[in-house]
Amino acid sequence: MLLGHKRCGGFTCKRSSAQVALNHLPALNHSGCKQNTTVCKAEPLYQNGPISVNPSSIADPLSASSQSSKAPITDRSKGLWTRCEKCGVILYIKHLKEHNHICYSCNFHLKMSSAERIEHMIDPGTWRSLDDTLSPMDPLDFVDLKAYPDRIKEAQDKTGMQDGLRAGTGLLHGIPVALGVMEFGYMGGSMGSVVGEKLTRLIEYATQEGLSLIIVSTSGGARMQEGIFSLMQMAKISGALHVHQNEANLLFISVLTSPTTGGVTASFGMLGDIIVAEPGAIIGFAGRRVIEQTLQEQLPDDFQTAEYLLNKGLLDLVIPRSFLKGALFEIMDFYKDAPYKKQGRVPFGVQHGIFHTTEEKIRRKYKEWSSQSSNGKAAHLNGSADHAAPSYQELVSSMRTLLGEQTEHVDVMDLMKDEVALAEALETAKSSKIEWVQQQSSLLGGGKSQDSQYMFRLVENNTAAAQ
Repeated sequence: MLLGHKRCGGFTCKRSSAQVALNHLPALNHSGCKQNTTVCKAEPLYQNGPISVNPSSIADPLSASSQSSKAPITDRSKGLWTRCEKCGVILYIKHLKEHNHICYSCNFHLKMSSAERIEHMIDPGTWRSLDDTLSPMDPLDFVDLKAYPDRIKEAQDKTGMQDGLRAGTGLLHGIPVALGVMEFGYMGGSMGSVVGEKLTRLIEYATQEGLSLIIVSTSGGARMQEGIFSLMQMAKISGALHVHQNEANLLFISVLTSPTTGGVTASFGMLGDIIVAEPGAIIGFAGRRVIEQTLQEQLPDDFQTAEYLLNKGLLDLVIPRSFLKGALFEIMDFYKDAPYKKQGRVPFGVQHGIFHTTEEKIRRKYKEWSSQSSNGKAAHLNGSADHAAPSYQELVSSMRTLLGEQTEHVDVMDLMKDEVALAEALETAKSSKIEWVQQQSSLLGGGKSQDSQYMFRLVENNTAAAQ
């Protein structure tokens, strides 16, 4: 309560005006004055402020504060400032974003949204998202403090996302990659059935297109509201990664940010060919307090941090956020030019329709074949060094198996010459699902077959028709 004193002649008065009680002490003797007999009266400094302190107008101060609270108060500083979680320094958000959400006082790495990470890692104008329309369901009719559908709606309104993952493709310093980024703001980045399905589709697409895969993890683990359905995503994602890494021999880089715990750490988070973490990131399975209560021991101060795990051999690199994009480029560039690489094969897979990028590749290849002379077609298909996989022989072998032809040669160009037939084929692929599996005679007791053969099946409108 701010009060003003009438001039009393005692200029050396040190008594705080806030100690004056208006209702009970109309006048006070101040011992700090030069003249002890001088009386100093207190009066309100502000008469018409948001909270009135004039006792003559309002008898009850509590009623005054309750009445003034009804007036709308606008906080113009909201969204402009934040506080560092480590050192407590007040940070201007505009400058913080320019600094990649790194505290410029202690270099602590604050949380970033998935959209900001994509903007930081992917070249401008090259991001193409996949499966944005997948939405979660409530298979268990789960209710805790509030119903699960209400939590989903709240998280969707907060983040503008259907679920806690952004998946897609883009260029990283000119190198095409498949990228999945988890969103911690969506129910703590928990992994539900939609997150698992989107990651699995992203991995399968990267495998079929021969892309390097990067997954940025930040999660509290499996989503408890979906029970066993969320736990099954761990096995599903790990199975897709096995084909990507061990069969197709493609690169997978796992980027762990703070926090990464629970089922994400126990599955794809630790399955990367190269595991990278940000400085100071909290990475673990169970919580620190649970482990201490179980072991009845005091854990080190840096337990479950990125530096601690790097020292114990669980991580390959700890890279500051400012250098992450450049470091990922160096890793993939080195991997691209590394010698003694083994060519991989995709033993089985499912193509859920075709993506726009695949359709565009087919149309460009069709135009390229149509524009070439008849003498140059075979030479281009067989001899071009930059011809995209699958090779011409693989196309012929697959098409022969698919059509059941027994001839020695099938001209794929002749099959695609008709533009109407091409359009029908693309339309069929959009609404259908193609499954294939590699035949291996060694599984039947024979020797290892040098010629890989595939069996295809077209699934259309939930009806399987063997081709």
